[in-house]
Parts: sequence; structure tokens; C-alpha cells
Amino acid sequence: MEQRGRNMAKIAVIGGGAAGMLAAGRAAQRGHTVHLYEKNNRLGKKILITGKGRCNVTNDGDLDVFLDHIPGNPYFMYSAFYRFDNQALRKLLLEMGLETKVERGNRVFPVTDRSQDVVRALEKYLRQNHVLLHLESPVERIWVKDERAAGIVLQNQKELAFDAVIVATGGLSYPATGSTGDGYRMAKAVGHTITKLYPSLVPLRTAESWCRELMGLSLRNIAIRICDEMGKTVYQDFGELLFTHFGVSGPVILSASRHILTQTEKGYRLWIDLKPALEEKQLDQRLLRDFEKYSNKDFRNALGDLLPQKMIPVIIALSGIAPDKKVNHVTKEERRTLLRLLKGLPLTIIGTTGYAEAVVTSGGICVDEIDPSTMESKRVKALYFAGEVLDVDAYTGGFNLQIAFSTGFVAGDSVCGQEKGGLA
Repeated sequence: MEQRGRNMAKIAVIGGGAAGMLAAGRAAQRGHTVHLYEKNNRLGKKILITGKGRCNVTNDGDLDVFLDHIPGNPYFMYSAFYRFDNQALRKLLLEMGLETKVERGNRVFPVTDRSQDVVRALEKYLRQNHVLLHLESPVERIWVKDERAAGIVLQNQKELAFDAVIVATGGLSYPATGSTGDGYRMAKAVGHTITKLYPSLVPLRTAESWCRELMGLSLRNIAIRICDEMGKTVYQDFGELLFTHFGVSGPVILSASRHILTQTEKGYRLWIDLKPALEEKQLDQRLLRDFEKYSNKDFRNALGDLLPQKMIPVIIALSGIAPDKKVNHVTKEERRTLLRLLKGLPLTIIGTTGYAEAVVTSGGICVDEIDPSTMESKRVKALYFAGEVLDVDAYTGGFNLQIAFSTGFVAGDSVCGQEKGGLA
């Protein structure tokens, strides 16, 4: 525990998610009296559902990896990552009694595989530093006096005076967790610019109805390519894909959505390479071997070594080859049609599932109006912003939560002129 600061201040933190808890804990650790206001009846509601309930808290990559995984405004995060990086986060969680582990893709999870343990660790951080918690206390607006944040006004119109205010209210994604854009409204009301908002890292809807037949089927180690209306490739990736009743989801799709979020109505095409490890010639040779092996079988019974059973009827229907046709009667041209499907299964993207299923919000408070070394507003003194409310977002893999933790830490570490430094 650090010594109480000589210039103690009274700080309001709005929002009890990842950024808000780090900001509140750090500000209190530095000696301030901190009040944390959360509209829900518990903290970390969005953390609880991340990583399918396991919470991918961060990524084990270095700084360059993090910057490469932030498609918009990456260098705004340089100072914050330097001040509080992934290893500092893991150290903090360990000090609160929670060990973490590194998995595929350098994703970092709690060893318990339970997101609730991440929330408990952060709650312990708040308790240790005597943060005053106000649950079910929605904030209506920021009170500004003489171009300086002077306090907050609760939804019940109660005015509360503070020396500084930190806004960490999240974005619009997963509104059921309380992310309803409150921070954007508050920031705009005091003179901040809000960039265009989009749901990001979000499942994609497709025009083709056959996806419904494959609902629940997960394909690992596939490659995808997304092309615009001119046929130009705008994104490609390798990894895991999931079919849903409305289209496609899974890690590669969520990351892909970030590249087309502003233009899904323009008829983007998604191509799925089911066998990316094989060149066309190699795959054709594989088909020939399988066809020879099952030469006297019906075509429908000759693809079991190549595809999941659930997928075979769909591929057969798309190929136009009669399912009861004997394999030894399949023509070379029909085999070529099958080959093209396996190397480029086409889907037409018609939209996303919106904020209800988006991992993050793309867009937010314009970062040109925020000091990246402190997270303080350049428009209003003693007003700070942290987390998803800012116009910074990343791909999947733990990067977005680290953005929240890092910006939250910097806001809490910098509020009311505290010295800059790492975690003690």
C-alpha cells in the first residue's frame, strides 16, 4: 500500500467495469478519497460474460503486437501501455490472489477459468484501497464550473461536488450489461466530439439460408477472405469460424467485422477456404484418392474423410452433383466444382447482429481531445476518460480489456496532478 498523498482530493469515478475499477483503485491507492458510481447492482457485469465466461483479461504479446491489433488510433495507447502493460496487470491480479495463464494466440486467462474470479480480484483491489462504492446509482451528467469538472449530478438530480471526475461508462456493446452510451452523452454535453459509432467484433449476417443448417458447427484452422464489390480483398485471416442461424461468428469473423463495419450494406463477399493447408493441386490429388477409395459408393458417402458430417449435405447441394451419383461417374468438371467450393465457399454479407452481440463499440470520444499521457480532457479541466468510451478499439484476443485496464490505470494515476509512475 502506498502512503496517503499530501494533496488528497475527492474523486468521482463513473462506471464499475474494467476501466472504472482500475481507475478507482489506483486513484485511491495514490491517496485520494474515491467514490465509484455504478448503475448496475454489481460491478464488472460485462467482464463476467467475456471470453465465454472465462475472461480473456489480456494478451501476452509485446507492445508492437498490441499496436498492430488496434486498427484505429493505436498510437494514442502508446503511453498508457508503457505505464501499465499486460505484465503489470497480471502482477496486480496475482497480488489480489488470482493467477493467470497463457493459452493459444497468447490469450491470457485466469487459471480458474472463471471470469467472476477476475471481478473478485478487482473488488479486492477496491476494498484494500478503501474505495467508496455506490451501486444502483446512475449518473445523469457532469457538473462543470469555470471550464472545470466540479462534480456530478445523479439521475435523481442530487448534485455532488468533487475535485475531479473520471468517466469509464463503456460503449454501446452488450447493452444488457448497462452499456447504453451514457458516457458519450455526458461528454458531448460538456463540449466533446463523438466520432461515428459502430458495433464492432460482431457476428455477421449472410444472405444464404444454408448457414442455418450448419448452426452450431465450429470449423478450426480455416482461412477466410473478404472481398468488396469490386472483388478486391479487404481482409483475410486464419483460425476458427462458427456457423449460426443467421450467418457466421467465431474469432476470425469478429476480427473481420472490424474492417467492414461501416459498409456491410455494400455487398461484401466472404470466402471460406476449408482446406487452407492444401494448394488446389494437392487438394485435387486428395479428392482423387478419396474418389478411388469410394469409387463404388454414392457421392453422399464419399466425403466423410474430408468434411464434418453436418457439412456434407450443404456442400453436395451447392456443388450441384446428385447425392446418389456413383463416385466413379463424377466428371472431371464436377470434381473441379467441388474443389472450388472447398477452397472458396462463398457467402454474401448483408449486415451484423448489432450492438446486442458486439464485443466492443468502434468510435467514441475523439482522442484528439484527450491527453494520452493522463487521459484528461483538453476541453474541461479535472475531467478524465477511460476505457471503451474512447475512440480506441482492437481485435479479439484480450487487447480490448487491456486498453480498458491501461487507460483506467493512467486516469487514476494522473488524476489531480498525481506523479506519473508504474504500479508500486
